[in-house]
Amino acid sequence: MRARDLLADFPTVGLDSPVIDAARLLADQDLPGLIVVGDDGTPVTILPGTQVLRLAVPAYCQDDPALARVVDEAHADAFLNGLDGRTVREALPGRRRELPLTDPDATVLELAALMARTRSPLVAVVGDDRRLIGAVTLQALVDRLLAP
Repeated sequence: MRARDLLADFPTVGLDSPVIDAARLLADQDLPGLIVVGDDGTPVTILPGTQVLRLAVPAYCQDDPALARVVDEAHADAFLNGLDGRTVREALPGRRRELPLTDPDATVLELAALMARTRSPLVAVVGDDRRLIGAVTLQALVDRLLAP
C-alpha cells in the first residue's frame, strides 16, 4: 500500500486567505487541518485546526483555564469575530516545523512515521514538480492499518 492508494483531494488555502474562511472550511468539512499553498501551488505548511483556535481564543484563556470557565457562551462566540480581517499567515506558528510532505510512492509505514514525527494529522503528497496531488489523512491511514 502506497500514498497514491490512500490519496484524497484536499482543500487548500493560501497564506493571505482570510483565516475566518479557513475556520469555516475546517468546520464545514470536519477537517483536521488544511494544506497551505504558495502562489505557485506548492505546499508551504499544514494549518492544523488547533492553530486557528489559538488565534481565536484570547491568550489569557489559554494560559489560565479558570478564566476560560467564567466566560459565558455569548461572549465566547464573540471571540470568533476577532478572526475577521486576519489571514492564514497570522494563524501559523512562529517557528516553522518540518513540512509533512511526501511522494506518491511512500509506504504506509513512511506515512505513519512522518505524521508521528511532524505531529500532523495529514500529509501533503506532491508530484515530481513539487505541486500538490492530494493528501493522506490520519483517518485514512488508521482505517487502512486496522482493515482486515
